[in-house]
Amino acid sequence: MRLGVLFSGGKDSLFACWKAMQHEEVACLITVVSRNPESYMFHTPNIHLAGLQAEAAGLPLVEVETAGEKEAELLDLKRALLEARDRFGIEGVVTGAILSVYQATRVQRLCHELDLWCFNPLWHTDQEAYMEELIGAGFRVIIAGVFSCPFDASWLGREIDHCTLDELRKATQKYQITLTGEGGEFETFVIDAPFFSRRIAIEEASRVYRNYNGVLRIERAGLVEK
Repeated sequence: MRLGVLFSGGKDSLFACWKAMQHEEVACLITVVSRNPESYMFHTPNIHLAGLQAEAAGLPLVEVETAGEKEAELLDLKRALLEARDRFGIEGVVTGAILSVYQATRVQRLCHELDLWCFNPLWHTDQEAYMEELIGAGFRVIIAGVFSCPFDASWLGREIDHCTLDELRKATQKYQITLTGEGGEFETFVIDAPFFSRRIAIEEASRVYRNYNGVLRIERAGLVEK
């Protein structure tokens, strides 16, 4: 089956892509670029680098823009899915949804309308096992946005390794947040994956942070040999 992967550049969409590759053919990545940083549906930190990640993965990218207005943004997602179907012959869609019923049900509804299969390999996964597998498989993931206590500015740009995962576990127990950031507590950016031919090197970045809310803005990045 030829699949298109809903692609944000964060860990969940890339891990879901990798899982899909183990069973089916991934024909393209699909990115919706929202002008609204508070989009209900779409990840926004460093979304402008989706093309660089797609190049590293050796996959074509279908990219559309949206104003990011609640519910109306689904029309732009539908437009992206139609383009992926027409250009690359996709028969199904892969998502990185873990817990968000809001996102999952809307994608499933669109897939049903377009007669596309919907594959959610991370849905209700064991978050502890997932994070361990992510690191063990060779994904290199940095924290690109923080949006809740206890994350101060020092978390921005930090790589999720075993040490960071231990700290996330402690924060999960103390502050009742999700280990994967699925509750919106943090966002990520993938700089390397098992299926990347080259890794991403961040050349210039800045931090914007205030009151447990901040982002790492990657202003310049390139591909380098592993």
